[in-house]
Amino acid sequence: MENAPFFADVAHGPDDGAAWWLTTEDGLRLRVGAWARDAKKGTVLLFPGRTEYIEKYGRAAQDFALRGYSTLAVDWRGQGLADRLLDDTMSGHVLKFTDYQHDVAATVAAAKVLNLPRPWHLLGHSMGGCIGLRAIMEGLPVQSCVFSGPMWGIRMASSLRPLAWSLSWSGRQLGMGHVYAPGTSQDNYVLSEPFETNKLTCDRGMYDYMIDQARAYPQLGLGGPSLHWLHEALKETRLLARRPSPDMPCLTVLGTDEDIVDVNRIHDRMERWPQGNLELINGGRHEVLMDSAAIRTQVFTRICDHYSRAAGVTPAMNPARPKAAVGPIL
Repeated sequence: MENAPFFADVAHGPDDGAAWWLTTEDGLRLRVGAWARDAKKGTVLLFPGRTEYIEKYGRAAQDFALRGYSTLAVDWRGQGLADRLLDDTMSGHVLKFTDYQHDVAATVAAAKVLNLPRPWHLLGHSMGGCIGLRAIMEGLPVQSCVFSGPMWGIRMASSLRPLAWSLSWSGRQLGMGHVYAPGTSQDNYVLSEPFETNKLTCDRGMYDYMIDQARAYPQLGLGGPSLHWLHEALKETRLLARRPSPDMPCLTVLGTDEDIVDVNRIHDRMERWPQGNLELINGGRHEVLMDSAAIRTQVFTRICDHYSRAAGVTPAMNPARPKAAVGPIL
């Protein structure tokens, strides 16, 4: 693996943060980044959401490092510093949603080359939760999984869903799959949406953190999804919804004010996950990993307690919650 650019000045992660280039089996170049590689408790394989990039999770990596975990994050194809797939580099695009599994395979190979501490655990946020769910179903070598606001369905009014299917399908049939999905554009969300109306976080400082990164390194940013991406995402989430839950300890954290992904799909999935717990974060929006200090402390503590129990270590200060418990933690 070759060294890749890494913007530590805006990541605010552990001091040893670094990044490398990877090549997938279908020939695309990705970037992975790691922090706290000498951690003692294991490694979090962090699967970011759509539009995201490694540096956005620097503070999350710091929270994990303080609790004894290494973090490995990836720039998915089409975003961050990974190869973009259209001439319009601000359009979120993928040829097939299952192509992201090539990125997963390359990330796992990188974790082995870097000899990251085991056991490994998954954290999948938003789109990364969709990618991660398939990866687990297909044998991702992790001991447990956590999902944050997972994109197991896309939130939209029921009356609009048939239109989304028909428009995204017809767009690709007519050679217009590269066009932005309705209501989206090339604009970077955090640079165009005021804090007061954003759907990501309740914390002004964390929103400014995202804005500062977008302004300092605009090449990391991404706009809305293409019609082709939308059609692929609708197909993938529908297909996965029909499959049984994996036999693996799972924790999902979900803000009560979630307004981006389909909440009903999350409740349905977790109700039929035999080793699953769903934790509702009162007042949380889409990114509960990037909210107030109080919310982050409780969320990261809960996540790491889950990882410890899955590894057979009982947390000293945080007793295990009942299996399949559903309820607020704040």
